[in-house]
Amino acid sequence: MTTEPPRRRLVPAIALLLLAPWTAECSWGGFTLTGMPFVVLVLAPMYGGAALLIRETARRFGLGWPGIALLAAAFGVIQAGLVDQSLFNPGFLDDTEFADTRAAAEATLVPGLGFSARQAVDYVGNHVVLTVCAPIALVESYLGAGRRARPWLGRPGLTAAALLWLGGSLLVFADDGGRKNFLASPVQLAVATGVALALITATLLRHRHAGPPPAGPTPAGRPQTEAGPPRPLRPALVVAAAYVGSTIAPGWPGVVLALALAGIAAALLTRWSRRPGWGQRHVLATGSAGLVVAAALAYTVPTYAPASPTAALVGDVAISVIVLLLVGGAWWRVTAVRDRRRAAAPAGRPASPPA
Repeated sequence: MTTEPPRRRLVPAIALLLLAPWTAECSWGGFTLTGMPFVVLVLAPMYGGAALLIRETARRFGLGWPGIALLAAAFGVIQAGLVDQSLFNPGFLDDTEFADTRAAAEATLVPGLGFSARQAVDYVGNHVVLTVCAPIALVESYLGAGRRARPWLGRPGLTAAALLWLGGSLLVFADDGGRKNFLASPVQLAVATGVALALITATLLRHRHAGPPPAGPTPAGRPQTEAGPPRPLRPALVVAAAYVGSTIAPGWPGVVLALALAGIAAALLTRWSRRPGWGQRHVLATGSAGLVVAAALAYTVPTYAPASPTAALVGDVAISVIVLLLVGGAWWRVTAVRDRRRAAAPAGRPASPPA
């Protein structure tokens, strides 16, 4: 456990707590600028608590980014299937500006279970990319290299994060407005619970069989013969292509395409991340790519509630500015840390591991 002062450890935890709801619900254009602070404060316990709990669990047990992604998918299933139950409620968006998406969603209904495969991919995928991975990658990138993989919270803090998530989720579940006066059937709730447990189990089994990561960039006594990772732009483009490509085809072909692109992206990222030289710049580029695409697409989607063209445009511009500042600042920070480590390394010996 780290011996850093509590204040120093709490700053990134609070940053993640507040950033996660913004990236989840605001970064893609769901709310106007004036509505964003309210959304962040109300949803911070549920979204921020979940992101913080997933991050701390992964860092404590060495689950790595694959573990974070799997736990994020489990959270997405719990959120959409058990908490607000939007996954099973065909009228969940009927009182919003997205009411016209209902017909497209119903075109991919899964027989006997009453949920849209299209919405399942969208809801869970966005929680993985925007609610969990993007804010964690951003906040960790602002930290020094030695603090990125450390837990920020002790047991009391971890308990507090879990209680925040549970409390925020219960508030949404108990509020008829949160569930839109809908309650899923026992079979639907059982299916969502089973899928979430399967994802969590897969995370733990993967960690158990994979074992701890090597201490250095290459196994001891073995020459480095494998090619290094690509430049950070390439994994970012892979994520961006998968994110955009998942939206271009309607119906079941679109679902199949989205899952195929996600699988290809996951395979490529896993392969590249195992190469010597994969560092925080690659993590930041990969983690923020979906966020940048979402911010760019914000200009093409309406807000949940009706808004004037001026208010909508101001909100979209604000999103672009915020995302550029967040990602640009994180990139500057990661590059500065890497340059300092290279300058401090002995002559002829590169700093390791890379930033």
